[in-house]
Amino acid sequence: MHFSKRTNWNVEESELARAHRERLQADLPIADLTASNPTRCGFTYPAELLTALNDPRSLDYDPQPLGLLAARKAVCDYYAAHSIAIHPAQIVLTTSTSEAYSYLFRLLCDPGDEVIALALGYPLFDFLAGLDDVKLGVAPLVYDEGWQIEFEGLERAITDRTRAIIVVHPNNPTGHFTKQWEKDRLADLCRRHNLSLIVDEVFLDYGFDAGAQPSSFASGLENVPVFVVSGLSKIAGLPQMKAAWIAATGPETPAAMARLEVIADTFLSMNAPVQWALSRWLQASRTIQNQIRARVLANLAALDRALIVAPQLARLKVEGGWYAVLRIPALDPDDATVLKLLEHGVWVHPGHFFGMGESGRLVVSLLATEAQFSTGVTTMVDYFRTHQVSNNFEIRH
Repeated sequence: MHFSKRTNWNVEESELARAHRERLQADLPIADLTASNPTRCGFTYPAELLTALNDPRSLDYDPQPLGLLAARKAVCDYYAAHSIAIHPAQIVLTTSTSEAYSYLFRLLCDPGDEVIALALGYPLFDFLAGLDDVKLGVAPLVYDEGWQIEFEGLERAITDRTRAIIVVHPNNPTGHFTKQWEKDRLADLCRRHNLSLIVDEVFLDYGFDAGAQPSSFASGLENVPVFVVSGLSKIAGLPQMKAAWIAATGPETPAAMARLEVIADTFLSMNAPVQWALSRWLQASRTIQNQIRARVLANLAALDRALIVAPQLARLKVEGGWYAVLRIPALDPDDATVLKLLEHGVWVHPGHFFGMGESGRLVVSLLATEAQFSTGVTTMVDYFRTHQVSNNFEIRH
């Protein structure tokens, strides 16, 4: 059988995955500090949540490529709560942000064209770009008393085949919100190089500063085509409901939406029950958001308390989202450190999983129950205090 080169991935089980699977099969305890699925983290969902799927209008097949008008209006109401006016004609519904990215790659790129993603980030874009015959470039986020875009590196990454820049706002896992000065420079860069901006805002509602609601890119950038992607997975803590969207702003939006409508019409992937339920789920999202935000902040505070006795560890600044990045002694490859921690009963991500170097970073989820998180962090700190000496060790950025 002949397989497409675009699917020529290494699908062998990694050493880390195998060790994790074997520990689970042996029924040995694991404090999971990689949790990303809110439906399995002990949150309380409204008892009537699933009744929204019983709308009798779902029995009528009404194939609307951009999505049902009522559902798109619900998305507009979500942005209205963020003080942004969006018209339903600027919205296209998708089953996931992954599908939204795929639509946008097809909209903006010919085979062999490029998009640039700001690293660090979840390892998703490589697969999506490859499946759509698009090349993926990367530009760095750097850390200096906080994360920021390194614009010189971004400018160097742009070629004559570059069509778009991808920004995650806030970034996952660094929790970096794009600042206004960064937005201004991104806008200038896009205008000078005739680029579109794709912005992933799934974590937008999880900023840590209660007094300052982060602003959405859906408000637009002057003379820049901006495509914001988001969805229920994070906003309402409902990854299983498979509902997301693209919000388009900027020059030539009508032409872009006309083409997106044809792309969406080709697949017609959104199902009617979820579309009719979307409004009720978005209206109820504050309930789960408040629980998640409280959990994340409590676990972040617990992490900081635990690190007081571990001077060889440092938690990097985070502004939102569900994760924290730890700087650790770069004495061994992070994979080796993660395997040792797993032997002690705690499961964390190595930094390279998110595009960091091979050593010196670990990533922990702040979503686990407070009891499990406390157990995992205590075990992790004890490991570093026992097995890695901090004397005369300089922690580097």
